Amino acid sequence: METSSIHWQCKYFDTLTPHELYALLRLRSEVFVVEQHCVFLDMDNNDQFSFHLMGWKENELVASTRLIAPGKVYDHMSIGRVVTSPAYRGMGAGKDLMKVSIEKCYELFGKGPIKIGAQLYLKKFYESFGFEQSGEVYDEDGIDHIKMIKP
Repeated sequence: METSSIHWQCKYFDTLTPHELYALLRLRSEVFVVEQHCVFLDMDNNDQFSFHLMGWKENELVASTRLIAPGKVYDHMSIGRVVTSPAYRGMGAGKDLMKVSIEKCYELFGKGPIKIGAQLYLKKFYESFGFEQSGEVYDEDGIDHIKMIKP
């Protein structure tokens, strides 16, 4: 798959269609709950004040993130719920997803630090985008995480 064939779309929660919302929640459940064997409440009441970046290949959602304005969850803007479909991994979709997410954060919220809560095993991946560890390892739903900031 060519990642250039992914169509990127960013929408505020209230403008998502029912089909887009279903695709988002289904992909997040497929990866965070089923694949990672993690029983947690994905719907955490942060979606409603967030922008949702979605990468579509034809009519299939292949990747997405949740973009949150400064002051809503953290002092800084943040990128969360970073997810790529297992069927599209290893093809550059995750890298493209983060590049577009960072660009979109700056476009939506202005230049400034971006904070994430990253799964520890993805530390090097996020460091490749300029993120730096900003806290100790912590457990979130049975998975080691770290806070990271892109200055």
